[in-house]
Amino acid sequence: MASQPPGAPSSAKALDQDGKTALRRSNVQLSSLHIRDSAHRPRKLPWVALVRACGRFKLLLLEARRGRLLSSLNPLAVGNDLPPPKKHWMPEKAAFWGDQEPLSKIPFKIMRGHQHIVSSCHFCVDDTKVLSGSYDCTVKLWDAVDGSVVRNFEPGPGAPVLECSVTADSRRIIAASYDKTVRAWDLETGKLLWKLSHETFIVSCKFSPDGKYVVSGLDVDHGICITDAEDTTTVSHIKDHHRMSVTACCFDPDSQKVASVSLDRSIKIWDVTSQATLLTITKAHTNAISNCCFTFSGHFLCTSSWDKTLKIWNVHTGEFRNRGACVTLMQGHEGSVSSCHFARDTSLLVSGGFDKTVAIWDVGEGYRKLSLKGHNDWVMDVAISNNKKWILSASKDKTMRLWNIEEIDRIPLVIEYKKARGLKLKQCEECDRPFSIYESDIFSETVTKCVFCRFDAKDLSTEASPSSEGEVSLSRECSLGEDG
Repeated sequence: MASQPPGAPSSAKALDQDGKTALRRSNVQLSSLHIRDSAHRPRKLPWVALVRACGRFKLLLLEARRGRLLSSLNPLAVGNDLPPPKKHWMPEKAAFWGDQEPLSKIPFKIMRGHQHIVSSCHFCVDDTKVLSGSYDCTVKLWDAVDGSVVRNFEPGPGAPVLECSVTADSRRIIAASYDKTVRAWDLETGKLLWKLSHETFIVSCKFSPDGKYVVSGLDVDHGICITDAEDTTTVSHIKDHHRMSVTACCFDPDSQKVASVSLDRSIKIWDVTSQATLLTITKAHTNAISNCCFTFSGHFLCTSSWDKTLKIWNVHTGEFRNRGACVTLMQGHEGSVSSCHFARDTSLLVSGGFDKTVAIWDVGEGYRKLSLKGHNDWVMDVAISNNKKWILSASKDKTMRLWNIEEIDRIPLVIEYKKARGLKLKQCEECDRPFSIYESDIFSETVTKCVFCRFDAKDLSTEASPSSEGEVSLSRECSLGEDG
């Protein structure tokens, strides 16, 4: 047998020492390790010990791998020079659909670009462009096709923008802001045309349809101010027009009357020519009125309210419509209604609410046709394109959404609603406007005119005959909630 170097341990002792070191590193303690009397080779390890050692070794590997992963995810582990964890491919969630009910999904676009609440929105330039105002103190013009920002109007307001408006010919725009000013720009060039300052906050501003006037709703004055859109001279300044702050105002289609609504729950209509109040409806809602809009004919006015309802008023009589005489627009929003807008043919009404939804209403039958869900916060304003293909909504979530409702009558949920209500579609013989009627109605075959044409005919017959006992007076207090 060959001799070993001086000081070298015997082979048995060396193997024993190495085995103990290996077992110590893997935290495995072997209670007894027997060495054969022969000093040349060790005795084989028991199978139980080998299995335990392998198991402990795999566990150590898993713990080390987990430690590296946690370290890479730990924001405090800045000293660890470890590669970032591998990103596993995940299929992207389709951004084409909103948070809709299963049977009511419709195409939409999300328009991002504002840094704060989007307070106002409008279609313009034949529905190819979108105008918006925001609390980020900017007024923007967007391309409705690709959703890109075309222009920021400069110099911009020095405070949050509450409302913006555009002329019917899409040549000029205005914006009211918290710095007590109204600014006007040329839409095509972006040039600032004029700047008008008020002594109080301006909560609303609108162009007249003919582009000749601008009406501003005033906060502290509780009134409205009508100015010339060319030279900014004051046409009318009506202080204390309401008992509380004005929330919104708008012109009728003839540019001769101004409707205003207020926190005091009242509606007033002012005549520009005679400089007088033509109509006052007190206690029109059970809570503050947030907005108002006229139909394209100017015969009806819609008001939205914090009482979660909308009302459609006949401005000739002051009464609201309900199933031929009035329409109950309730159970459409679960919170305050912030805005309203009629379609050009008045067949649809769109409203936005603090419940984060946009409601589409069938005006003729007075029921919610569809609810659009997807915004993450309050809906501040709504608009509908002239061709009735698109709905625009502005939200507190800093975005706008462009909803395609071209195929709304083919949406399964809308079809189900109509079937449940027993409705069928007919066309008005006088104005060619489509309208719905109950199939179970015994007069369904004889009704050939829409509710608006029937209502106009009723007004004419009422004017020609003395008042009847059933005629509703102008000062009657109306509540949509009463009709359940």
